[in-house]
Amino acid sequence: MSEVDAGSVSRRGLLVGAGAAAVAALGTGAAGAAEAEAGAESAFGPVTIRPDDSRYENLLRGNNFRFVGRPDEIRVVGSTGQVVRAVSEAVRSGRRVAVRSGGHCFENFTADPAVRVLLDLSPMNAVGYDAHRRAFAVQPGATLGHVYRTLHTGWGVTIPAGSCPEVGAGGHFAGGGYGPLSRRHGSVVDHLHGVEVVVVDRDGTARAVVATRDPADPNHDLWWAHTGGGGGSFGVVTRYWLRSPGATGADPARLLPAAPRRMLQHVLFWAWDQLTEQSFTTLLRNFGTWHEHNSAPGSPQAAVYGILQASHRAAGTVMLAVQVDADVPDADGRVAEFIAAVAAGTGLAPVFEDRRTLPWLHRMTWPGSGEPGDVVTRRYKIKAGYLRRSFTEAQLAAVHRNLTNPTGGPGSGMLLIGYGGQVGAVAPDATAVAQRDVVMKAVYQAVWAEESDDAANLAWVRDLYRDVYSATGGVPVPGDVDDGSYVNYPDVDLADPAWNTSGVSAQRLYFKENYPRLQRVKARWDPRDVFRHALSVQPPR
Repeated sequence: MSEVDAGSVSRRGLLVGAGAAAVAALGTGAAGAAEAEAGAESAFGPVTIRPDDSRYENLLRGNNFRFVGRPDEIRVVGSTGQVVRAVSEAVRSGRRVAVRSGGHCFENFTADPAVRVLLDLSPMNAVGYDAHRRAFAVQPGATLGHVYRTLHTGWGVTIPAGSCPEVGAGGHFAGGGYGPLSRRHGSVVDHLHGVEVVVVDRDGTARAVVATRDPADPNHDLWWAHTGGGGGSFGVVTRYWLRSPGATGADPARLLPAAPRRMLQHVLFWAWDQLTEQSFTTLLRNFGTWHEHNSAPGSPQAAVYGILQASHRAAGTVMLAVQVDADVPDADGRVAEFIAAVAAGTGLAPVFEDRRTLPWLHRMTWPGSGEPGDVVTRRYKIKAGYLRRSFTEAQLAAVHRNLTNPTGGPGSGMLLIGYGGQVGAVAPDATAVAQRDVVMKAVYQAVWAEESDDAANLAWVRDLYRDVYSATGGVPVPGDVDDGSYVNYPDVDLADPAWNTSGVSAQRLYFKENYPRLQRVKARWDPRDVFRHALSVQPPR
């Protein structure tokens, strides 16, 4: 769309994607909105694809090639009404159902052999403004890149979501969602006004329900569960509505954060052959210490978003990347101060350095950005942990020990990702995201190409993780330093007593004190436990 075209549609009811007519149906009034949508039909689908169909093999794989399911059928749906019917049929026939939007789940939740019906929501990709609700409507099949482009083109606004443009909104939003703008604007769910969810009642009836942020809404608890409770536990989200808390008026351009105009990005690489254990651990410690001191809500440095990627020695380098809105006051100075703080006391000179200013939308929608691996190398295992402050000295030594051992490969390593800032302005129980006073996320990963290398790579990343958290049973038990893990980086090892000897359940690591409330929501809205996977919210006993 040209700049002239963008100006002509700005601040209008721009509706794009296969489900545009369904979005428009939501303007029929509060009482009838869900019913109107549930009955609305899309120009697409439904399409039922079974194993003898030539399309079947092409639709089986998600992003992680380690997992390939074999369901009886793949139901590709284009509207809420189609989802209701598909879920009803699955429940009536006693078949396990799973839901996929973007297909970027790190584990086998949709490829579990027990899943007999796979719901593919990718055609439900509309993004637009719902004047009735004064909120932006986003369907779950919309990719983040599509969401960014549409919100920016139509109204000049955005959300603080992730850097991977091909990730689907469906799972990303339900798990909390964060990205380069979260230190300034919080989590995605801090801007979630409402959800439309297909749920199954105790008698097996499937129906669409709308739940909102309004505390007086009788369905409010269902909204709350989708503010970080993760996907696949309560129902099928068929629409999200986004509006920032406290936003007033009817001008859509003022209902979400303004999108940056430009992004300043600075990237540095240091060579492993120049790194000693002391200089390496100093880099990691400095990165953590800076975030300890600069991650309070409203901090002048909340505009700065940094990632320290510590690849295995076999990869050759360690990378520091920093981004900032190029138009904030003294953007160059903020970046320079951050880089100097991280490199202080190391005596290191980068072997490569690049600093440039790019259009913000270009950076956020660049194909392949942030994806693990490439078009061929798509086997991976990801583990994670929240950090309240910098790693302990024992943890730093464990990271160095594993990143320099001979068993790791060039696709192995870890990342420290800046967090905190405005995220910490929200109470831990206001949304399902319980970790509100953390300053970083740690990600541990192995990425490889061949199935024959599965065992070696899984062993390496599992050993690294267990070593880093050896003092707390091999997992990041909440305490002074660690604070559990992020549900959108699911790791089934947390539910395996062979790898988690802490006595703290996986669900408690993800949801902390919010877990009992999530269980109560589960009991009310999914009493038959229709929607479940290896890490889903369990019905209360």
